[in-house]
Amino acid sequence: MTSLDTHIAVIGAGPAGLTAAEVLAQGGGRVTVYDAMPSAGRKFLMAGRGGLNLTHSEPLPDFLSRYREAMPHLRAAVEAFPPDALRDWSAGLGQLTFVGSSGRVFPKTFKASPLLRAWLRRLDAAGVQFAFRHRWTGWNADGRLQFQTPDGGLAIAAGATVLALGGASWPRLGSDGAWVDCLAAEGIVISKLRPANSGFTVAWSDVFRDRFEGQPLKGVALTVGAHTVRGEAMITRSGIEGGAIYALSAELREAVLGIGQATLTIALRPDLDADALTARLSGTRGKQSLANFLRKAAQVSPVGIGLMQEAAIASGRPLVSFSPAELAHLVNAIPVQLTGVAPIDRAISTAGGISFDELDDHFMLRKLPGVFAAGEMLDWEAPTGGYLLQASFATGAAAGRGALQWLNRF
Repeated sequence: MTSLDTHIAVIGAGPAGLTAAEVLAQGGGRVTVYDAMPSAGRKFLMAGRGGLNLTHSEPLPDFLSRYREAMPHLRAAVEAFPPDALRDWSAGLGQLTFVGSSGRVFPKTFKASPLLRAWLRRLDAAGVQFAFRHRWTGWNADGRLQFQTPDGGLAIAAGATVLALGGASWPRLGSDGAWVDCLAAEGIVISKLRPANSGFTVAWSDVFRDRFEGQPLKGVALTVGAHTVRGEAMITRSGIEGGAIYALSAELREAVLGIGQATLTIALRPDLDADALTARLSGTRGKQSLANFLRKAAQVSPVGIGLMQEAAIASGRPLVSFSPAELAHLVNAIPVQLTGVAPIDRAISTAGGISFDELDDHFMLRKLPGVFAAGEMLDWEAPTGGYLLQASFATGAAAGRGALQWLNRF
């Protein structure tokens, strides 16, 4: 028997796996989706709690650049299933999208659950079967897929397999990275899984921590090395996180893991140069406290003033001893020492994964013919903003197309 009469296994019921299943079913495949969790799309639903950011509206060349060194490996997949195609797909499920002020794309409902429900109905109508509480544990001696289920071990034959098991962030939602050992046992080269889009730890003083935990830094510019990002961040009890931090997380992470710390420079008033700030801060303070003076003369927020105080303490000088020029410099160059990376199980996503050298152009593992891989388990990372989901959908579609081509090779 050829090809599409053969059972196709998709392992992982997140966006990459469900997209692969949809492509396979549309191509006439007999598909079963296996997942260790009791239901599909758990991390997808979590991503939608704050408003599901499906993709981004920026021009495709700029969009692709967000994937950094992985861009050449992802380009074809994203070009074949670009942001506009993802928006059309969502509309086809009754979930129209809109472009927010930041260029990010959201469903008009802002929720993931209506989209997922409609998607699962479509997959069911296409004949896709689901087997939940099936934890994949590798292959047996006969090359069958092995699963642990509530009823014991199970071995399944598949003519093709798509692996879409995610990374290692938020393991309680299903992405626990347990697949690494299964593939490493087959000789697959895997880059160590590391937190991406994560927070970082900072040794705040007790006074700063107790006063400013949960406070946002708005309209700031953050710099590490040659990389600068404008946006927002949030002070946490143990450090700092937020969109602008996530955009720099690769550089910050590698510095912290490499030398034990990283220096993040924060500009509180990035649209004002040193001369303009110095002029504002050269006025007479009178009986005002320094904090009130900074707030009124330079529009520095209380949390920003707190950061300046932290930097002054670290320098061994009280902030009140700084000259206007020194204050102006500090406003836009506050050094913050990051001492650690937040745990991977609290990161938004994961860096590392299956090396692209292990894959052919159709996302098939060269050492395991007929086995394809997609989504976050591949060695790429991207900032938040829709780039994570877009690549998961796009590589899932590419792996599904690759599996169809493999099955139809005779």
